[in-house]
Amino acid sequence: MRIAYFDCFSGISGDMCLGALISAGVDFDRLKEELAKLPVEGYALRWEKVKRNGITSANFFVDMLDVEQPERRLADIHGIIDKSELPEVVKEKSKAVFNRLAVAEAAVHDTTPDHIHFHEVGAVDAIVDIVGTVLGLYLLGVRKVYASPLPMGRGFIKCMHGIIPSPAPATLEVLQGIPIYGTGIEGELVTPTGAALISTLAESFTSLPPLTVSRIGYGAGKKIMEHPNLLRVILGELAEDGLTGPGHGHAGHHHPHHHDHKHHHDHKHHHHEHHHDHDDEHCHSHPHDHTGAVHVHTHNHQHGQLSHTHAHEHGHAHLHPEGEGIPGDEHEHEHRHGHDHDHDHDHGQQA
Repeated sequence: MRIAYFDCFSGISGDMCLGALISAGVDFDRLKEELAKLPVEGYALRWEKVKRNGITSANFFVDMLDVEQPERRLADIHGIIDKSELPEVVKEKSKAVFNRLAVAEAAVHDTTPDHIHFHEVGAVDAIVDIVGTVLGLYLLGVRKVYASPLPMGRGFIKCMHGIIPSPAPATLEVLQGIPIYGTGIEGELVTPTGAALISTLAESFTSLPPLTVSRIGYGAGKKIMEHPNLLRVILGELAEDGLTGPGHGHAGHHHPHHHDHKHHHDHKHHHHEHHHDHDDEHCHSHPHDHTGAVHVHTHNHQHGQLSHTHAHEHGHAHLHPEGEGIPGDEHEHEHRHGHDHDHDHDHGQQA
C-alpha cells in the first residue's frame, strides 16, 4: 500500500505541499490541466527549482492576474468544487479541508463557519493549494497519509487583520488534538491552510513508519531561514506489519477475528469438517475435499442480514478496496490456516 509521510521539520503550508508533491513526481502539466476544471479564473501557476542549504526543492507559486475576484464564503467554495469534473473522492476530501479551516476561523472570530469570508486573493490561493494537494496525492496513487508532529514558531505575524501572535490563532484552533512542539524560531512555520490540510489528511502523527521508500520530494517555503525551510514528503510502500503502536490504527475499520478450530480427520475418505467460533458472530461451515496438499474451502458467512458465499484455496485473502488513490479506509486481511492432526487452534487475526 503506497503511503505518503509528511516530514514537517520546518512546518507546512499549502504552497510547500504542492512543491513537495511536484518534486516527488506529480506531473505539473497534468496538475494544471485538472485544476483548470475548477470554475475559477484570474490566476496562473508556476514552479521553479531552488536550493535551500544545498537541497534541491520545488518552489510553487500562484500568481494572481488583473481579474477582480469576488468575496467567497464556505458555500461558494463548496459550489466551485462541486461544479468541477474532478474525481468525487478529491472533491469530498477538499471540502473536508475547507470545512475544518472554516470552523477554526469561526471560533477565532466568534461567528459561524458559513459566515466566514475567504477574502479575494486568499480564496483563490487557498482553493489551488487545498484542491491541488488533495489532487496531487490522488495522482501519485497515495492510499494513506502520515505526518510528523508539527513545529511551532514564536513571536508575531503580519496579516490582513494587523499583527497577530505566532502560531496564528486559527492555526492553533485547527490543530486541537494534534501533537505540536515549540522551536524558538521567530515567525510562522505552520500556516492555517497547511494545518487544515495535514490535520484532515493524515491518519496519525508519528515518527517515520516502516516502509520501502520509492520517492522523496522537497517543497520550499518562501522565507529564507538559517535552517532549510522545506517540507519533505516521503513516498513508499508500507511494511506488512504497518503501524502497530498506540494511535496508529486505521481510520475506519478494525476487524478482530478469533478462531477456534476443531479438526476431525478421516483419512480413509479424506473428509474434514471445521467449526469456527468468531467473536464477531460469523458462522462458517467448511467441508473440505482434498486429494493432495491443496485444500478448497467453501465459506458461508452470515453478517446480520447479509450473507455471502465464497470459495478459497488453502490460503485466502480478503481485499476491501477504498476510493481510488486517496487516503481512506482500505484494508487487507490475509488468513492462513495450517492444519495439524488432533489439535485445537485458537488464534486472533487483526487487520
